[in-house]
Amino acid sequence: MTYEYEGKTEKEAIEKAAAELNLERDQFDVEILETQKNSLFKKGYVKIRVHTLDNDKTYSDNEESDYSENYSRLVADPLPQGEFEEKLIEFITSVVEKMGYDIKVQVTFREEKKLGIKLESSHSSILIGRKGKNLDALQLLANIYAGRLGHEEVRIILDTENYRIRREETLVRLAYTTADKVRSTRHSILLEPMNPFERRLIHTTLNDIPDVETKSEGDGLYKQVRVIYKGVR
Repeated sequence: MTYEYEGKTEKEAIEKAAAELNLERDQFDVEILETQKNSLFKKGYVKIRVHTLDNDKTYSDNEESDYSENYSRLVADPLPQGEFEEKLIEFITSVVEKMGYDIKVQVTFREEKKLGIKLESSHSSILIGRKGKNLDALQLLANIYAGRLGHEEVRIILDTENYRIRREETLVRLAYTTADKVRSTRHSILLEPMNPFERRLIHTTLNDIPDVETKSEGDGLYKQVRVIYKGVR
């Protein structure tokens, strides 16, 4: 299920969502839809969309995973532990091999309700795909399969060649470069379609820049972020 909330700050909007939905913070994911700074004539606000994890898990797998924290770790034993991990790794291996590519699949980290999987292949660039869309698709399939195994509560996060952290660094640079262009030209710029996590990264990166604001546009999983010049009033 999805819901929308608004607050003076992101924190206030999230707290309002948690209170009204009677959920703990780790039971839902958040997508920032729009931010507006305080000005002389307008009050600032942050509008968010909330995705509850029990009913909307496959949509929100990409949203708030802390890639920079999670992908830097490697567990002591990369081999599958238990029937669930064994079946999941067999499934991922089978899917990639049926695509015609060699693959080695290992566990990279285990956390409560989160499992990191690393794909090693001589065709990693193909598995990643343009802007990571192939990797996102494989990740979605892995999460659906995990649900069919009775583990809907576990998020499966796939990575290869440290793509996730490299993509995050690229997007942060893109956000600042775009903000500079918008401030220079005073014209808005519409960025490429991105998944929810990537859009959230753009929103939060630019949230503290006083003369620009961001807004998500479009429908479906891959929306676009518009960076808008608003000036300092």
